[in-house]
Amino acid sequence: MTASPSAKEPDDTSRPDSPLAAEFLPSPNHTERRDGARPNCVILHYTGMPSGAEALAWLRNPQSEVSAHYFVWEDGRIVQLVAEARRAWHAGISVWKGERDLNSFSIGIEIVNPGHDFGLPPFPDPQIAAVIALARDICDRHAIKPERVLAHSDVAPARKIDPGERFPWARLWREGVGHWVKPSPIVDGPILKRGAEGPPIRALQAMLALYGYGVELTGVYDKQTELCVAALQRHFRPEKVDGEADLSTLETLRRLIEAMPT
Repeated sequence: MTASPSAKEPDDTSRPDSPLAAEFLPSPNHTERRDGARPNCVILHYTGMPSGAEALAWLRNPQSEVSAHYFVWEDGRIVQLVAEARRAWHAGISVWKGERDLNSFSIGIEIVNPGHDFGLPPFPDPQIAAVIALARDICDRHAIKPERVLAHSDVAPARKIDPGERFPWARLWREGVGHWVKPSPIVDGPILKRGAEGPPIRALQAMLALYGYGVELTGVYDKQTELCVAALQRHFRPEKVDGEADLSTLETLRRLIEAMPT
């Protein structure tokens, strides 16, 4: 969850946009989407708080300046907090495919899980089933492309690591949500890492940027590059998340790009 400074708007007490949502519990933390922007991506988060009740209260607290469109409990119950037509405050400072202010272009889903600070427990099956159904419904209604179902860590790798390496992205893909390829196996071989320079680093950065990550083409394996590589690994090669571009990481990234719909 990430704050987004802006003036408060009146609570929205409309019915849920998705028929999958059991109820609408309005959060006051939302504004208009910038320049009439329409959602073109879905961003998944974990709540990162000890309990779902605490997280829900925080998302509805005007002092928190944070919200999301949907909230998914461990048992699969879905609650809507902000109307999809409105700009919820969930992504914060973020970038994807050169777009900034992703709050204006996205729909945010908060998934109840205490997160890394509390051991990152597994996501229960009913909860994941609900996330899949909700994401599929949102993507169908807004014509959102599979490769634009993203992790918070993808769009804000310098600040966020949610929903984390235990989130079952492969299951989502098998059930029609998101873009994914089977990660290439980890093998011995050369590794690109912090401090390296030259054409191979620039080529890596170009591939990361082509996929969508907000990395500059400096030709230097700097902290920004390391964080983007770690975000890629957390989403697509979670067996080892270290920010170093080994052969497995490079090959997985290449295959992700090749598998992108034309």
